[in-house]
Amino acid sequence: MGHWFSRNIVEPGKLPMLLALTSFVLTFLVTRAVTRLIRAGKGPFRNVSSGGLHIHHVVPGVVLTVLGGFGAVFSGRHGVGASVFAVVFGVGAGLVLDEFALILHLDDVYWSEDGRKSVEVVALTAALVGLALGGFSPLGVEGVTADERQDRATVVLTLVLNFLFVLVALVKGKFRMAVFGTFIPFVAVVGAVRLARPGSWWSRHFYGRCHRARARSQIRTYRHDRRWTRWRRRFQDLIGGFQERVPGRGPTPPA
Repeated sequence: MGHWFSRNIVEPGKLPMLLALTSFVLTFLVTRAVTRLIRAGKGPFRNVSSGGLHIHHVVPGVVLTVLGGFGAVFSGRHGVGASVFAVVFGVGAGLVLDEFALILHLDDVYWSEDGRKSVEVVALTAALVGLALGGFSPLGVEGVTADERQDRATVVLTLVLNFLFVLVALVKGKFRMAVFGTFIPFVAVVGAVRLARPGSWWSRHFYGRCHRARARSQIRTYRHDRRWTRWRRRFQDLIGGFQERVPGRGPTPPA
């Protein structure tokens, strides 16, 4: 295990990326746990305020992200400095993306239905960084044999092809399918070949004059959301905390 770690993580200079990803995920989980305790009025944690102004944790997150990012640029990919700044960057990014919905809506929607976007963005970010960690610079290890180099090249081509399917799934509005596709090879193919969701980039650009495809897309989306929205919300609530329901915000039947 130690030899594999040194050969595939340390030698290619991917240790800072691994540390950044680990600190990013841990920061998000810890932040969610703390905010849920604050909301429930339990534990020693309290909201941070100054002069009646609530200071969201995205503020220190931005500061840490800037410090960690610039520090990582100056430190390179090796050495203690690179590892330290990678952790700082990961912590900052975790704090920032935990409040992605606030940045997107310019409103405090942390515990609302729109606040679920933060959980989804964090999951997607972790998946993409994990994909890069496993496939980025796989040929940059010294002393590999010809067979090992060929195997690594095959892995790279597979990852690139899978990434293209992930992109198609994203522009078709199949966000969760794209996320799962980054973890499990070619799962995104299902999202890439099926009809796009209404309102997605693909639907706006390719279904404008195709009324039949647009109608089928609306009906299929309605049936899918009616079947799976409840289970998806339970999973999101488990990770991100209970979200306030807005009456009537279920799946909208097709027009």
